Amino acid sequence: MRRLLALRWGGGFLRSLKKSLLNKRDLQQAKRLHAALIVTGCFHHTNSHFLGPFLVQFYAVSGSLREALLLFHSLRRLDNVNLACNAILRAHLDAALFSQAIHFFNYIVSTLDFVPDNYTCPLVFNACSSLSSLDDARNVHQLISAASGFQPNAYTKCALIDMFAKCGSLEDARKVFDEMPQQDRDLACWTAMICGTIRLGHTGQALSLFTDMMKVGCLRPDMPLVAAVLPACGRLQAAQTGMALQGFALKSGFHDDLFVANANIDMYCKLGETEQAYTMFCRMACKDDVSWRTLIAGYSCNAEYHSCLEVYAQMMSLGIFPSAVVVASVLPAIGKLRLAEEGRRMHGLILKRGFDSDVVVGSALMEMYSLCGLMGEMQLLLSMWSDWDVMIWNSAISSVEDHGLGLSIFRKMWESKFKPNSITLMSILPMCTKMGAHKQGREIHCHAIRNGLDMAVPVCNSVIDMYCKCGFLGVGRNLFDRMAERDIVSYNTIISSYGFHGHAKQALLLFDEMKSLAVRPSGATFVGLLSACSHAGLVDEGRTLYRSMVVDYGIRPNVEHYACMVDLLGRAGRIGDACKFIRAMPEEPNASVLGCLLAACRLHNVDLLDEDILQDKLDDSGYHILISNMYASRKRWRDASRARALIKEKGLRKKPGKSWTQIGHRTHVFDAGDATHSEFGIIQETLKVMFSEMRKGCHFDNLLQAAAAQF
Repeated sequence: MRRLLALRWGGGFLRSLKKSLLNKRDLQQAKRLHAALIVTGCFHHTNSHFLGPFLVQFYAVSGSLREALLLFHSLRRLDNVNLACNAILRAHLDAALFSQAIHFFNYIVSTLDFVPDNYTCPLVFNACSSLSSLDDARNVHQLISAASGFQPNAYTKCALIDMFAKCGSLEDARKVFDEMPQQDRDLACWTAMICGTIRLGHTGQALSLFTDMMKVGCLRPDMPLVAAVLPACGRLQAAQTGMALQGFALKSGFHDDLFVANANIDMYCKLGETEQAYTMFCRMACKDDVSWRTLIAGYSCNAEYHSCLEVYAQMMSLGIFPSAVVVASVLPAIGKLRLAEEGRRMHGLILKRGFDSDVVVGSALMEMYSLCGLMGEMQLLLSMWSDWDVMIWNSAISSVEDHGLGLSIFRKMWESKFKPNSITLMSILPMCTKMGAHKQGREIHCHAIRNGLDMAVPVCNSVIDMYCKCGFLGVGRNLFDRMAERDIVSYNTIISSYGFHGHAKQALLLFDEMKSLAVRPSGATFVGLLSACSHAGLVDEGRTLYRSMVVDYGIRPNVEHYACMVDLLGRAGRIGDACKFIRAMPEEPNASVLGCLLAACRLHNVDLLDEDILQDKLDDSGYHILISNMYASRKRWRDASRARALIKEKGLRKKPGKSWTQIGHRTHVFDAGDATHSEFGIIQETLKVMFSEMRKGCHFDNLLQAAAAQF
């Protein structure tokens, strides 16, 4: 070795030696070479300043980061400083030392006047992305922008877009993208921008970007981009765009790609086309865990719980062990079907496979026990896992059907080390709404304001809904007007509230505002509008809205829309028109639709002439009770008795009505027919006085009959 080093260091020899060492990555040989260079004084040779960067690079790529840094800091002069710095940055990334990589970059740029190149930047961007540190990302970008003599190329700008997106700032990413010349935006840049937008939940903007890219003409989406955009089409219910993209994948020959096929299944599941998703699944020559879990989760999200369990059983029969994600998707199906024993067996599998330490699985398991009515098991798991994660608390709150228990768990969460987040508030606020617990609702709203959670649109929507349904419509509208950003749910919430409180004109004015702002209504929007028209007796306006929904917006009516139309006509006394509407429906009327018709007959004290429209086969106790009450109101006692007998024959039971009211800090719960309240006698006497006063002033015979039936 010494004899070699005594020779003149020619460039060809060094290149050969460098290639040999890098290929072998022999750390000991590199150390011997380093020692020999020092002993022979070659480090001080006037033509050998590039040996230092070479050895720094070799130490770094060999995983000896300590030696690389020691040598780097000991060298006074480096001819190829970028080679050494890039190697050290790469070594930091390989060792997952992301914070140290950023610190090293800041040091060499600020202290050593290092000018980064197009190899350096993507490395430090990767470190910022791995930490999701937006502050570091902006600081690094500022240092690079201030570096003189450096011109980032398209690859570096693409990495910059990706970094900002992964750090959660779509605004910064979009600014970099918009400042790029059109000719510099290659497919990689478009892909980074579109995928980052999807990752941050802005699927509408992502599809708009994808459309803009396709207009460029010379760019054709590749497999990763198609696989990213297809699920976004499903999330936005953009079926036409999704089908067109699937056709493009078919023509391009990568529809059989595993990632694209899984994305297709995901899209169809999100569109509710589970049969098509299953067909795609069966055609796949090769399936992975993502394929199985996407289909299973799709069935679960579409409430096709039996199909979900069938696919899971098929997976198990093939000897494919489920992942934690698959188990977390199956557990809700077991809970919804009330399969307690199957749930316990699944719990055993979770323990056997070691999934009990997975927060998502733990949350799903608690929800399953709650849905099965096994509250003891659910609360036991909560006590065991309460120190894990806020998700455990959220799952416990959202899964309980007893709203009082939900509020109790929420109070315990306050006392724990975890504080409610936006998901918690979106679960607990509807419970306050249903219980009429407006004081607790106000306290939760104050918490949201103090912690900056009230700016989230879904949370604000829940707060508005709580105030409106608890009778504070003005407060709800004030919050709506102050929202910086609104979505369709925001409009639907306030429109439905106006309808519920009988303010149809305000609901219609708000709908006009939506149209002027080009906010596209959904099916739920028209449910709220039709309900508002029904309560206000605006028959013509309601019919016009129904026609506009179908013709102008292409929204297919569902049973809620049908029920609203029957209620609209029935409340106005147009029983015949309501029957004609039911006859013209493309599907069989359900209990909700027929219930509106029966309620109208009873309200107007008329016989239903078209009685063959009724269905005895419906297994809904409330519906049959309505039939019985309608006959009783017309003194058709034999028919009323027959309807009651049918309820017993079918073994149907009506769940007792329940109401809540909050006085002070105490919530009072009343069940129909329950006389156990401590002040029941006083309540009865007060009601008698109220009914007496009402009878003197107005005709409330129907109201009195209904009230008397409850006592």
